[in-house]
Amino acid sequence: MEPERIELSTKERDRLKVLHQVEQGHLQQVEAARRLRLSDRQVRRLQRRLRAQGDGGMVHGLRGRRSNRQIPEGCRQRALRQLRQARYAGFGPTMAAEHLARSGLVVSRETLRQWMSAAGRWQSRRRKLRQVHVWRPRRAAFGELVLMDSSPYRWLEDRGPAGEPTVRYRVRNEGPCDLQHRSRAGACVIALDQITF
Repeated sequence: MEPERIELSTKERDRLKVLHQVEQGHLQQVEAARRLRLSDRQVRRLQRRLRAQGDGGMVHGLRGRRSNRQIPEGCRQRALRQLRQARYAGFGPTMAAEHLARSGLVVSRETLRQWMSAAGRWQSRRRKLRQVHVWRPRRAAFGELVLMDSSPYRWLEDRGPAGEPTVRYRVRNEGPCDLQHRSRAGACVIALDQITF
């Protein structure tokens, strides 16, 4: 014989684990109440239910039952019957809800959307995917910070002083300069400042 399968939420599983510890005497009811954030009276009530119904007693009593706030089936059938009429052809859920309200049948547009989708009278549109913007490097500009380095390591290989941390600011200058400071792009790159700590 197969064991009975019980679906528990995380909260119900945690409650069951703590209540089993109380049953085994590893935990007191007051401590269990503190862990579960319940009153000790409610822990005793849960223990009684656990003893009477077993592990299935931790499942919420309303699970699988129809909601008390659910709109009656007759109202749903009446709304869908009205929406089949020719004058409602092509109506979306919002407009249909407005017109049904005028005729005395008040239903939210979201509820009506769900009913229409289930009946095959409405199909939601798929959203268009936004095009991915391909990144490209920015164009060189006057006063642009090209390089900033404050590392004591030789990231610049043998092109700078070693061992001591220095801050190097190099700024792009589009003005006239001698050829030795020209970058590959043709813009002039000058050392603005060099500070040694």
